[in-house]
Amino acid sequence: MQLDRGQLAALSAILRHGAFDRAAAELGITQSAVSQRLRALEERIGTPLVRRGPPATATEAGAHLTRHADEVALLEAQTLRRMDLVPGTARIRLAVNADSLATWIPAALAETQRRMPGTTFEIEVDDQDHSARWLREGRVSAAITSEGASLQGCDALALGALRYRATASPEFVETHLRDGVTGPALRRAPMLAFNDKDALQTGWLRHHFGPGPVPPTHRLPSTEGFVLAAEAGLGWGLNPEALMAPGLAAGRLVELIPESPWDTPLYWQVSRLLAPGLAPLTAAIRAAARRHLVAA
Repeated sequence: MQLDRGQLAALSAILRHGAFDRAAAELGITQSAVSQRLRALEERIGTPLVRRGPPATATEAGAHLTRHADEVALLEAQTLRRMDLVPGTARIRLAVNADSLATWIPAALAETQRRMPGTTFEIEVDDQDHSARWLREGRVSAAITSEGASLQGCDALALGALRYRATASPEFVETHLRDGVTGPALRRAPMLAFNDKDALQTGWLRHHFGPGPVPPTHRLPSTEGFVLAAEAGLGWGLNPEALMAPGLAAGRLVELIPESPWDTPLYWQVSRLLAPGLAPLTAAIRAAARRHLVAA
């Protein structure tokens, strides 16, 4: 079955923006034309591809078809580069944990764009313990994940570990941990978590003090906001070493158990089919990991 590129472009734009009008603005056509292209594609495929929102979201078939279009564009761009021709545009979809995105991943993406002109990235942010799901469902081409075993159809590369330290403000420690950093005291004190998937704090707590109830928890889905909340005394939590170091040096944060880092191993899982085309990205990811991660 030959698929129409204009129709695929309309589908991708709708899902990227979550709205038909913004898709039309990106493509430089009318909203009616976008709707017509999507309708024609759905009739050709024989199944709905978009759940009409707002926001507009992909059905399972729509997600797979969008990824297929991105993969074809990537392979075409790779072929053109090998022939020393001007490459076309390619979109790479990745799943990345928020702390990596806030620390070391952007440099790798910028280096990749220099090596692969015309490339753009679509980043899905998810916890490292859950990001592999995006690969399993065929919604991304590669992922930063805590899963070291190769997923079906993927290659897995060990990157190192992102180092965290458990910190809080001096005022928080004085208020909640005056008699010492103990398991019971920490379980009574307010704790910070990124979201309900974030198991870093409870894992650290269980490792040092054994099983017990989960502390009262503030959920803050922002890496930078997480650090600021700790400095402000809202709660205790684990922050990437690179982000908490300035606060620690300035006295805005203290480490709850000195010299007790919590290392989270990370892996690069990439679609085996696309691995050759994504080789520059893989090289940039590995180089950035060597600079910013610690040995696992």
